[in-house]
Amino acid sequence: MESVKQGLSVIERMENMRVASPHYKLAMIGGLGLLFDGMDGSLVSYVLPIITPLWNLTGGQTGLIGSSLLIGILIGALVAGVLGDRIGRRKVMMYALAFYAVATAIAAFSVNWEMFFALRVLAGIGLGAEAAIIPTFISELIPAAKRGLFVGSVAGFFSLGYLCAALIGTFVVAPMAQGWRIGQLVTALPVVLLLWWRRVLPESPRWLIAQGRVAEAEEIATNLENGKLAANRPTADATVVASARGQRSTTKLFRHAELFARDQLKRTIVLWVLWIAVTFSFYGFFVWIPSLLVANGMTITKSFTYTLIITIAQIPGYYSAAYLNEKLGRKVLIFTYLVGGVVSAFLLARSGDTSQVLVFGSMISFFMNGCYAGLYAYTPEVYPTNLRATGVGTASAVGRIGGIAAPIIIGVGYAQLGFGGIFAMIMAVLLAGALTILIFGVDTKGRTLEDISATRSAT
Repeated sequence: MESVKQGLSVIERMENMRVASPHYKLAMIGGLGLLFDGMDGSLVSYVLPIITPLWNLTGGQTGLIGSSLLIGILIGALVAGVLGDRIGRRKVMMYALAFYAVATAIAAFSVNWEMFFALRVLAGIGLGAEAAIIPTFISELIPAAKRGLFVGSVAGFFSLGYLCAALIGTFVVAPMAQGWRIGQLVTALPVVLLLWWRRVLPESPRWLIAQGRVAEAEEIATNLENGKLAANRPTADATVVASARGQRSTTKLFRHAELFARDQLKRTIVLWVLWIAVTFSFYGFFVWIPSLLVANGMTITKSFTYTLIITIAQIPGYYSAAYLNEKLGRKVLIFTYLVGGVVSAFLLARSGDTSQVLVFGSMISFFMNGCYAGLYAYTPEVYPTNLRATGVGTASAVGRIGGIAAPIIIGVGYAQLGFGGIFAMIMAVLLAGALTILIFGVDTKGRTLEDISATRSAT
């Protein structure tokens, strides 16, 4: 009972403390991890045109490489969720970063497409783990009043990564004979972040409290209050030892069935619908829009300027949503940006020239990525601490299924549905997501994670 009171005291201190330098450093740590994730994921679009003739790839082989990262990300998100709740957020973040960086560096020396494909899948596992665990980690360390802003802003680093990939693709990959290999090595550079993370990255106090390691959680809270960011020192006091014994006998490795328990079922379904809707629509638009417009008789300028402007539109999309996360709340924010995506898709479907494609394509980029800023903030909030990483990782993985399926469904369905039918289908998916969050979503604005978790049986 005493350890429970101490745990609650630590959480109260964390919720009431002023947001200061350590919190911004934590956001930078998480953001840089996601920046390199976005950069590596986007760079493949610049690498494929180089390696396709280099290795005489068929269309199917090129498509496999294009999907390799998503396959790995799906696996990584699931693994990160399981391990994040079992061994802690910090270890998963560090191991995932190292795993990704090593696989990416080795991929630069690939001698054939099979080797490159396999290493891209492995790199994707690291990326998927990072993308799932970082929002979970950040959400547990930031006070409720600023949690949506911080998690949304950290997710915004994805867009900075996409921008970096466009620059690397244009100035490194394209003009150099071995530029694609150099580009791979550049995206492996985040391995040096481990030197910094090992010194300053603490474990999540909420996870530590759930494990009974209250003394370590208190140390982290004290450090944050004193403006200090440092890795916590494992303790061996009686509370920890007793808890460790209990954990070994009672903690399950796979807890996915608990996502469908009566008090979690509705929240899980809402999240899965949202992740599928947003990810399906995102990949559906950005993989097929140029081809669909060309097939409809339009001429599209596939220039660097076009790609760069569309990419840049993601940045204000993410950060406007991060700001509005606290003003509107995650529920209203996600609904609003999904509706904005529907309107943008409608306008794009009716566009008649390249300039309109550029404007409305940028609008879609703005709203779709804004949705992600809200979704990354919202997802960790609706699960309790001992299930949070599993819930986030599983939802992210389910969303990746939508991302993998979208290009296939649209490619096969175009002949039957036509241009208008494809856009109607994607708009329907977005609208379904918008109505789901509006009707069934949980309002998390300004509430502590413990308060949201305590009311789950009623929602």
